[in-house]
Amino acid sequence: MKEYFLKYRPFLQFLGVFLASYLVLIVIYQSYLNQFDTQNFEVDGFTELVARQTKTVLNGFNYKVDLAPHVSDPSVVVRVESVGVVRIVEGCNAISVMILFVAFILAFSKGFLKTTGFILAGILIIHLLNILRIAFLTIGILKYPEYKHILHGVIFPLIIYGTVFLLWIIWVTKFANNEAKIAKT
Repeated sequence: MKEYFLKYRPFLQFLGVFLASYLVLIVIYQSYLNQFDTQNFEVDGFTELVARQTKTVLNGFNYKVDLAPHVSDPSVVVRVESVGVVRIVEGCNAISVMILFVAFILAFSKGFLKTTGFILAGILIIHLLNILRIAFLTIGILKYPEYKHILHGVIFPLIIYGTVFLLWIIWVTKFANNEAKIAKT
């Protein structure tokens, strides 16, 4: 049994750090969410921030946008020309995607500054991409409502998860393996 632990130590270490950091971050996030009264349709602050930033982007594209609380669930309605186009719910704020990203990077951690810098840069990229994703999704649904399902369910998730995957690849190939590359030379 001991030889299996030694043989598979890197994988088990990766798995342990990934799962531990993922669970800790999820518990912290859930504690944050528990502060809000979803029974009375209260939206968490980060989701509201995402909605406001989406509005700013849409206004930049010359759309007249306003935000309104949804009357029957905890979400923010994005209205273009006073017509509700999309709802931004807690799941749209990309925090769960950021948590997954951070857990993976921590599992391949290579030095505090490098890891912290990459995590912060990655979170910023994910956040900005998410704002653009919601803005373009709003425009897409406004102009092509018949493609709402494919836009929301396929194309835009593919973009955000594809970006996270690309960031993971960059981390593993460019940053996390530097010690192995140095040892080979």
